[in-house]
Amino acid sequence: MTTQLTRRHSLKLITAGTLAGLARRESLQAENSGSKPVSDAWAQTHDRVWLGGEFWANPMEDWRVSEGSVECLNAGPGRSVHSLTHQIMQNGSFTMSVTTTRLEALKTDGGAGFRIGVRSEINEHRSNCFVQKGINAGWQGDQLMLGPKMSVLKDGAALKQVRLTLKGAPQGEKCVLTLIAADAASGAELATLSHEVAADQILGNVSLANNFAAGAVGAAKKGKGKGAATGGGRYRFQNWTLEGAAFTISPQQKFGPILWSMYSLSDSRTKDGFVMKISALTGPLGAQDNHEVELHIKKDGAWKSLGTAKLDPDAWVATFRVPNWDEKKAAPYKLVYREKHKDNSETPNEWTGTIKANPEGRPLRMAALTCQNDYGFPYAPVAENVRKLDPDLVFFSGDQIYENHGGFGIIREPAEPAILNYLRKFYQHGWAFREVMRNAPTLCLPDDHDVFQGNIWGEGGKKMDVGDTGASSKGGYIEPARMVNVVHKTNVAHHPDAFDPKPVLQDISVYYGDMVYGGVSFAILADRQWKSGPEHVDTGGGGRADHVPDANFDTATLDKPGLILLGERQEAFLKQWAQDWRGHKLKAVLSQTVFANVATHHGGPDGYLKADLDSGGWPQTPRNRAIELMRPAMALHINGDQHLTTLVQYGVEKQRDSNWSFCTPAISASYPRWWRPDELKMPHTNRPKHGLPDTGEFIEGFGNKAYVYAVGNPVVGQAPNRYDKAHEKGSGFGFITFDTEKKTYFIESFRFLIDATDGNASNQFPGWPVTIQQAENRGENVLG
Repeated sequence: MTTQLTRRHSLKLITAGTLAGLARRESLQAENSGSKPVSDAWAQTHDRVWLGGEFWANPMEDWRVSEGSVECLNAGPGRSVHSLTHQIMQNGSFTMSVTTTRLEALKTDGGAGFRIGVRSEINEHRSNCFVQKGINAGWQGDQLMLGPKMSVLKDGAALKQVRLTLKGAPQGEKCVLTLIAADAASGAELATLSHEVAADQILGNVSLANNFAAGAVGAAKKGKGKGAATGGGRYRFQNWTLEGAAFTISPQQKFGPILWSMYSLSDSRTKDGFVMKISALTGPLGAQDNHEVELHIKKDGAWKSLGTAKLDPDAWVATFRVPNWDEKKAAPYKLVYREKHKDNSETPNEWTGTIKANPEGRPLRMAALTCQNDYGFPYAPVAENVRKLDPDLVFFSGDQIYENHGGFGIIREPAEPAILNYLRKFYQHGWAFREVMRNAPTLCLPDDHDVFQGNIWGEGGKKMDVGDTGASSKGGYIEPARMVNVVHKTNVAHHPDAFDPKPVLQDISVYYGDMVYGGVSFAILADRQWKSGPEHVDTGGGGRADHVPDANFDTATLDKPGLILLGERQEAFLKQWAQDWRGHKLKAVLSQTVFANVATHHGGPDGYLKADLDSGGWPQTPRNRAIELMRPAMALHINGDQHLTTLVQYGVEKQRDSNWSFCTPAISASYPRWWRPDELKMPHTNRPKHGLPDTGEFIEGFGNKAYVYAVGNPVVGQAPNRYDKAHEKGSGFGFITFDTEKKTYFIESFRFLIDATDGNASNQFPGWPVTIQQAENRGENVLG
């Protein structure tokens, strides 16, 4: 079935994680210490949602800059604002102050003030932002509170505003904390409280807290923007100052105003020549903020402006399209956003990188990634490995977010708060991978979880008629079309122009088309946007309309006339694309998921399923038609979604007569899947020469022909460390080298917690790496 991690391997993981932590600690210690007071810039910031590059708000949609301060809009538990540039990394003196104003109190006053010592098990500033535990220090009703201690704050329940100051003083292996409450106007001291803690308890992030009770912050919200507010209070914070030797200051950890960028470079094979498109993403800005981004390119040693682009007021994306790009030379770029302040001053923010030269005359190297559940955030082993490998192209095949990202649930409607809810979650994607995307062309497909659905059965943009907050079994989109279009724009605005940009139902945008780069043509598909929903068929009961749990069920009955996979428009595109060989020698199809049902167990080791309609193996007839359209292209199909890496050759008329599929590992696998046909005694023939279990020619659960050459089954993830757990669950990434001269695809499937550059054979899942000849994608097989 599966193998447990050996003790030797487990020690390797622990060592790797420890070394990464030590390296980061040494880097931080090299930064400036916080000896000078630093204050927030909110007094000069225009009213808006986004608080500024120095901060992370939990959740973003519940906070606003308002009248020179930041205000929490929601009286629910666990709301906080983290400093991104200041962390306490050593036992030393520090002082923080903030003016706190109570705006309203509901059934109970949850209090407000500071939280320090906020850290995850890896104590990394991004991961720390989502931790709800630490040492609380603040004002709650008529009490001052500091850790477990409370003291009376005279007339505290009637006070509207208090200036809070928290001081830390090292005392051997201890730190003495002192909290002072003062009248905000006069500065007169109102109360003080002290508490001694172990020095390591103060290490980590520092934050402002609105309602100290953490409560349940993961429940889904379906309301009208503010969500449930059953108790607690709402506060406003201003003039937050931080100083002291305990702080390590890392200004490079700012996140924004330009959060990150994504670009593509493609031979249009028209008068436009090579077209470079680049998007800059910012946080949600206000009406009085600057709404333009400027693009500069360095040419002959000097920066040249290519003009400005307006930020989309929903997606907060500014996109540039530059035709007749000189693809033969690498070109440094900078995106400039000039932040306007209330006093009419400006602060320029620059995001820099390099547009790579078209990789002519050598193999093209592509990283392929999918599915990033945030228990593994910020996925540093994967992000760092991809950065070190320096690919020519990066491909994300979907599920850049899951509904649980960052906690606080989801907002279904109306569109405006739902969009903010989505953006906040999507920003974790850029936060983790922006260094990867800075210099490499990036293709980024949205999938089901990106639009808050367990599955997409898009049915051409139909509006879903019945709400379903889980794994949807209804056709259409549950989210407002305006929100779906934001998801598309944030992911694909920088993609090459769509083949046919005509929207589908509800005016939902489309993005299918091709990119020609490095002598390779990539067909970009949306394999769920037109797909039929399972409500059109009867899977025999068993709880979910998209699951077939009965091994004896005849899945041939599910192949009904009129069912859709890619839809007529994408099929017409594929047919034309397969015959068009201008400007390239190799082809690849990029889509969300594999066109076969190569998982026998779902959710848990005992969760047997004969067939899963969410896989690309259903509906069978349009699946076969899609493969027949792909076959003349001799294209490798690269996809993700399954949380289970596989290398499979499709069969239609007979085994192994069609294209190969590489399903990449999840970046951070959540819902687990396994392919364990040997255990089930599923018949197979022609096991590959390597003799690995669970491989060979199979008739999978829908009756499709599939030659499984390699599979990366996980173990049950139980490790307390997020990176060890992701490794156990079969996480990692894919890497494909396209050799246009030899006409080969060299395919690698890397595990999560490894060094991809050290050449260790155990870095990859069993059966990889593999070289496939171009003609093998139409059944002229060499690999055995």
